[in-house]
Order: sequence, then C-alpha cells, then structure tokens
Amino acid sequence: MKFDIKEEDMIIKPYKSEGPIYIREQKGFFQRIRRNLGWLLMLTFIAIPWIQYNGQQAVLLDVATQKFTIFTLTLFPQDFIIVAMLFMVGAFALFFVTNWLGRVWCGYTCPQTIWMLMFSWVEQRVEGTRNQRIQLDKSAWGFTKWRKKLTKHSAWLVLSLLTATSFLTYFIPAKTLYLEMLTFEWSGITSFWVFLFALCTYGNAGFLREKMCTVACPYSRFQSVMFDKDTLVVTYDSARGENRGPRKRKADPKALNLGDCVDCNLCVEVCPAGIDIRNGLQYECINCGLCIDACDDTMNKFGYEKGLIKYASGEQMAGKKTNPFRLKLVGYGVLTVMLIVAMFAWVAQRTPIEASVLRDRGALYRVNYEGLVENPYTLTIINKTQQTLHYTIAISGLAEAKLTSPDTTLIQPGMMRRIPVTVTADGFDISNKVSKVKFIIFAEEDPSISITKDSYFYKN
Repeated sequence: MKFDIKEEDMIIKPYKSEGPIYIREQKGFFQRIRRNLGWLLMLTFIAIPWIQYNGQQAVLLDVATQKFTIFTLTLFPQDFIIVAMLFMVGAFALFFVTNWLGRVWCGYTCPQTIWMLMFSWVEQRVEGTRNQRIQLDKSAWGFTKWRKKLTKHSAWLVLSLLTATSFLTYFIPAKTLYLEMLTFEWSGITSFWVFLFALCTYGNAGFLREKMCTVACPYSRFQSVMFDKDTLVVTYDSARGENRGPRKRKADPKALNLGDCVDCNLCVEVCPAGIDIRNGLQYECINCGLCIDACDDTMNKFGYEKGLIKYASGEQMAGKKTNPFRLKLVGYGVLTVMLIVAMFAWVAQRTPIEASVLRDRGALYRVNYEGLVENPYTLTIINKTQQTLHYTIAISGLAEAKLTSPDTTLIQPGMMRRIPVTVTADGFDISNKVSKVKFIIFAEEDPSISITKDSYFYKN
C-alpha cells in the first residue's frame, strides 16, 4: 500500500490558539437580571468593610493577629472549624443549585464573570461595537488606535487597583488602608498584595477572560457529574430550528423547507465563551442566557414565537415533565440544610472564653516554709468577646486547698493572658497522692461567661 504524503504535510506546524472573542453587547431580560445582580454584588463587596459595629469594623479578617471578626462573632484559629463548615455549606449549596439550574453561578454571580463583563463594557464604551473593535484590531497602529488602547487599558488598571484595594480592606481596616494610600504610607507588604491582586484582576478580566472559565476553573470540568436529565440548562430547540438558514422577514419558512433558526449567528456573537449553543450542551456554557436574549430579539423581528433557545431540561425537550423531587437534588438540599443547622448549633454553644491549665513541669509539687504542699500552674485565658472584661479565678473539688492568684485579671477583647497561680494545701488533710482539682474562670461583668478546666493536685 502506498501513501501519497506531501512534503508540506510532514512539517510540524506550531500551535495557534484561538483568536480573541469579540462579545456583542446585548440587551434583554436575562441581561438585566445579571447586570442588576452584578451591581448589587459589587456594591455589597465594596460596602461591607465600611460597616461599623461597636465602634470597630464589623467584618475584619485580621491574619496578622489570627483573629477574624464578623459583627458579634470573633474567631480564633481553634474556632476555624466554622470556616470549614462554611465552605462545606457553600459547596453543597453550589451542588444543589447546579443540579437544579445548571451553571447559573458562573453566569450570574461568579466574580470572574461579573468583572469580565464589566471590563468588556468599558471596552465597548472606548473602542465601539463588535465590528468596530474587530476593524480597530486589524488596522495599522496610529494615533486613534493608540489613544483608544491606552484609554481602555488605563481604565482597566484603575478598576483593577480599586478592586484590589477593596479586597484588602477585608484584611486591613478600611480607614487605615485608604488613609495610608492617600498619604503614600503603604508598607512594602501592603503594596505587594495590592499590586499583586490588581495585576491578577487586570490579567483575568482583561486578557484571560473566558479561558479562566473554560480552562482554569475546575468547576467547568466536573459540573457534568451534577447534571441529570431534569437539570435546567440553556438549550437550543433543534426540532423547531432546523433546517436553519437565512430568509427574508416575510418569507414562509415552511415553503423554503427551513426551520425557525435564521442562522443570524447572533447567539455566537453575544456568547462570553464564544460557543455555538446550537451544537448542543457544552461544558464551556456558563448558562448566562445572553444567547436567549439575542435569539428572542431575532424571533421578534421575524414574527416567530420566542423560546427557540431557552432554559429547559432534557425531559422538557422530550415532551415530559421535570421531576422536582429527584434523589440527587433532594440529597444536596438536605445535606446543605443539615450543615447550616450544624454550623449555627456550633456557634450557639461556643463559649466566648478559651482557657488552658499548664502545670509546672519542673516540679510536680513543693513544700513551703510552713510545711504546706504547693502546686504551681499557669492559666492561659483568651477573651473571645469584643468587650474588655475582668476575670476571676476560683477552684473546687479540693475543699482543703487554697488558691493564690490575682483578685481580678483585666483582658482586652481578643487578647490572651498567662496568669501564674498556686494551689496550697496541708498534705495531712488530703488522703490521696493525686487529687482532682477544677479551675473555674468567669467574667465579673457577666458570670455566664465562664469555663471550667480540670487538673490535678500532687502531694508527697
């Protein structure tokens, strides 16, 4: 057998990536929902660090002191189980929504999508419509092209810097961060993180764009595991739309043996991921509904019924009803509710005080000049409230013993104090060589803020 192979076919050609996606601006029902929701989420993101509670920033994730403050709740490293539970709630809630409504998180609430479309909006204001942007990129470099490109990238950089600064206000008090910015007093570490996050925002929303959703984001890869035949996804009605083809507005599609799809390609031009939904369900689809708005506009112009592209499940497309009580959806919902209940139950039983008792390892006990047995301890107390409190220490379980400790100990909010104490007893009054003793620590301002720690008393 002889193969006719041309010499040029044997040359290994370098990989050429797909060209940029020029998103056409689209108005419509789903676009209004996403834009209004995007504005709400962005304003919430910016406003939260400026909320004050009890004279301090209500939400502050202070990594330097390992203390997270969320209104009345102050979390320390030993409390970070609640952070793990919060991530678990978010994960199962995402699974629930994905199984129900597909990838709507990506299309409507994901920060990458919101910032990507915001950057695209700026690009359209500066460089013009989709066709104008394509022509601009093809044109030679001149004054007009330089002006538009510099204006666009300058606006992108300003937005990126504001985004990064707003993000850092969750970790550094907002007033301090902005005051130091205005007076050019940012420390080296603050400047590093602000400019790093600004660079990431600029790169992700301005250049990587849809590649973050289709290549880098793992969610796009495993989302299909959560899909089933009842999941609502953006769907093209091929039975109604095919055969597709152009025609005049007043032409009868049946006479031309054509379906309702006029092959205008607008569904592709408005898609942030650059896919053709008419090719079927694809993992790149972020369920944003832009193609639905574009198609509905076209259907209106031709006098056809809307819904050629729509949110529908596989069962609906097959003429059946969607089952809202399927096992996978109910399971995700039940797990989400259970985790939320467990998280709130943990917060409710959490004590606003943390303490530990450490014995002096150098000596189990000592005998003082009066012949009494002394046991030294070090108590570590953490004030997990947001008020300055006076703490008192008492003992129980050893009636013959006497505690030597400060009358009260003042501890600032979120601070830790180590307090040396001594328990003294007459060895003849204690029958056991090792006796159990309880240390009771409580706040004078609020005795309900208390904790009991067990330890042992040794004698000769």
